Amino acid sequence: MKRNQRVAWLGAIVLAVIILLTTIAAPNTQITSGSTYNRGPDGYGAWYAFMQDQDISIQRWQKPFSDLPTTKSPITLLQINSTLQEIEIYSEPEEWVKKGNNLVILGIKQPVTAAAFSTQQQSPFGNIKIDTRRRYHTSKAEQVILGDEFGAIIWQKKSGKGKVILVTTPYLAANAYQDNDSNFKLLADLVTKNSQKVFVDEYIHGYKDKDIQKKVGEDSIFNYFAKTPLLPAFIQLIVLLLALIWAENRRFGKSVNLETPVINNSQAYIQALAGVLHKAESTDFVVEMLGKEEQIQLQKALGLSQIPVDNQVLLKIWEEQTGNNTEKLNAVLQLQSQKRRISERELISWLEKWRNL
Repeated sequence: MKRNQRVAWLGAIVLAVIILLTTIAAPNTQITSGSTYNRGPDGYGAWYAFMQDQDISIQRWQKPFSDLPTTKSPITLLQINSTLQEIEIYSEPEEWVKKGNNLVILGIKQPVTAAAFSTQQQSPFGNIKIDTRRRYHTSKAEQVILGDEFGAIIWQKKSGKGKVILVTTPYLAANAYQDNDSNFKLLADLVTKNSQKVFVDEYIHGYKDKDIQKKVGEDSIFNYFAKTPLLPAFIQLIVLLLALIWAENRRFGKSVNLETPVINNSQAYIQALAGVLHKAESTDFVVEMLGKEEQIQLQKALGLSQIPVDNQVLLKIWEEQTGNNTEKLNAVLQLQSQKRRISERELISWLEKWRNL
C-alpha cells in the first residue's frame, strides 16, 4: 500500500474513532430519577402506564414551562424532582396557576422529624406507603391532604383560581410502590381533580422535543462539535497521537509474553457437577444438599449450632427471635423434607424463598 493511501486510511480510522468517542462520551443531561421513561425503582413508568389504562388524558411535556398552554379548561402540570428542592414557586408558574391551572410538585425539601422512616398513612384509597421522615408544618392558608402528628406529607394552597399541591417525598408513586396501588390512585386523584388534562414535566429530566433541541443547538453532532469543551477535545488529541504512533509501528517497550490463565479447579468441578445434575434432572439431590446448607446458615444467624436441629425446634426459635410468622419458613423446610423431584421453576422459587428468609 502506498504511503498516501495509508495516510488516507489512517485519517478515516482516526475520524471514525473520534466520532465514536464523542457519541459515547458526550455529556448526558438526562436525570432519569422521577421520569416516566424510567423503568427502575425510582422511575414513574409504571404509574404513567397505570394512568393510560384509566383512559386519563395525560401527556409528557418536553418543553420549557413558558410554553405551557393556557386554556379555558384547567390543566395540571406534574413535576417529579430528581432531588429534593426548596419550596419556591417562581413568578412565572404562579401566574399560570392563578389563571385556574394546577401545579403538583413531588420532592419538596423539608426538615427531618422524629417520625418513623416507613409509615402507612390512611387515605380514602387505602393505606399509603410513605418512606420519609420529612414533614411540613402548614399555615392557616394551607390544607393538609396527607399527614400525621409530625406534620404534613402532602398539602395544598390556593393561588388565584388555581392551586399548588406539594409533596415531601419524590417517590409517592414510583415504580418501587407499584404493588401498593393505593399510592398510584392517590397521585392520580391529586392530578386529575378539577382538571381536564394532565402534563408530566419531562423537560426537567433533560428530555426535549425536536423543535426545542433545534432551538438550543442539540439536534446534530456538528452543533455538538461547535460546543465541544476542552476535556473531550484533549481526549480526542490523545487518541490521534496514539493512532499516529501505532501507524509508525513504534513500540512503547519490550514485548511481554502472555501468561496462561490459572484454571480454578473448584469452580470447574462445581460447573461440571451442576451440568450433570441439570441434565439428569436431579432436583431432589440439589434440594437436599442446598437445603442442609441453607438451614445451617439460618441456624448460625439465629445463634444456634451448625448441627441441623428438628424442624419444629427451628420454627419455634425463628418465631421467638424474629417475631415473624413461621408459615414461609415451614414451607421451605417441608419441601426439602419431601425428597421428591420438582420442576426447575419450583426449584428457583424455593431458592428465592430461602434468599428472602
